[in-house]
Amino acid sequence: MSSGGAPCGACKFLRRKCVSGCIFAPYFDSDQGAAHFAAVHKIFGASNVSKLLQHIPLPKRGEAVVTVCYEAQARLKDPVYGCVAHIFALQQQVVNLQAELAFVQAQLANRVQSAHSHSHASDTSTLLTSTPFVTSSSYDHRPNQFDPPQLSMSRQGALNSGSGASCSLPYLKEESGVSAPFPPVPGYNHMTISQLVEPPNFVLPE
Repeated sequence: MSSGGAPCGACKFLRRKCVSGCIFAPYFDSDQGAAHFAAVHKIFGASNVSKLLQHIPLPKRGEAVVTVCYEAQARLKDPVYGCVAHIFALQQQVVNLQAELAFVQAQLANRVQSAHSHSHASDTSTLLTSTPFVTSSSYDHRPNQFDPPQLSMSRQGALNSGSGASCSLPYLKEESGVSAPFPPVPGYNHMTISQLVEPPNFVLPE
């Protein structure tokens, strides 16, 4: 019986006197409890629900009553499947959400990999552009200094037997920009390559 002395919703629906210690009174109030108990009584029966609640510990009876009421109302809406149809719908919704989550995670992984590859390519390009290349202008194109070939002994003796005057003669003309030491030849300040290859006829002293 409720605190105001009015019968509980279950006893009101059953049109009986709500006695003290009624097992339905804590869970079915006088106002909306009658409508809820009507569905429970039609699907499961009042006596079956009373026996069920007696075998359930007192702290868990409230949850049991909520479950019984939900199943009864679902069975009234769908007499074939009852609450099972709603459970299947929720399970299918979970499957769809899991598939969508996997698709989004795959897209995110692809974008992260693409961004990493782009960053690696950018770093490589920056490294290539920042590395100085050695161009042809960096080398010294001036001809190497070299020693002229030594004259033969007969020609060297012919040159040394001339006048006593001597001077330091370049191997090539000064206009060529290349000079190299050459044994002094008397009477000549400059000698060209042709003069060295085909020297003039020297008059050797007797």
